Amino acid sequence: MTSGLGSLLLADARLPVGGHTYSAGLEPALIAGMPAELIPAYMTARLRTVGLVEAAASVLAHRAVGGDGGAPVDPRALEAVHEELLARSPSDPLREVSGMLGRGLVRLAARLRPDHPAVAALRALGRAPQRPVALGVVAAVIGAGEAETARVSLYDDAQTVASAALKLAPVDPVDAAGWVLSTGDVMTSVVAEALAVRDAADLPAPTAPQIEGWSLEHRNKTRRIFIA
Repeated sequence: MTSGLGSLLLADARLPVGGHTYSAGLEPALIAGMPAELIPAYMTARLRTVGLVEAAASVLAHRAVGGDGGAPVDPRALEAVHEELLARSPSDPLREVSGMLGRGLVRLAARLRPDHPAVAALRALGRAPQRPVALGVVAAVIGAGEAETARVSLYDDAQTVASAALKLAPVDPVDAAGWVLSTGDVMTSVVAEALAVRDAADLPAPTAPQIEGWSLEHRNKTRRIFIA
């Protein structure tokens, strides 16, 4: 599989990994009173905080399994990335949804390349590896490069917000597409930051405490469209 095609596959919303159940925190934010006019700003704020952490974790996971023709698969390095990412994810609901999305990616990798040592290392992390780590491994397995992996991670986050907005607010689909396109410069900057991270101990730790707080409140809602 060519790297370009692999990246397109991972960025395709039709990929069956459960993303349709997740709003990237937008539903809890709107329920808490955030005006719909602030959705573009919310999208950008996520890219600079949550997005940076997850993109960097994806890049490190990619390197740990020998992506871009690098070293052999290093299960310990992959586990270290996973542990550092968990340490930067204080919200139980958000860890759970990330694990759910990670399981979908593990299933994809196991079906496409069942004998690949990187897939074995990913499965050794347990039943619910976090989505960014799983994304980095799957991207490496299907031939996507580091920069592509970081960009897909960020694009998926922004597109998740935009897609959820169409179900949650009176939004014109053309406007939602424009929001994603308008993040281009931010994504380019964050991709560069993610690629500059050298090891798991240096994984960035910018926080989004309001998003985490909203996720905890959302867990107890009896009427909701998305799980987070």
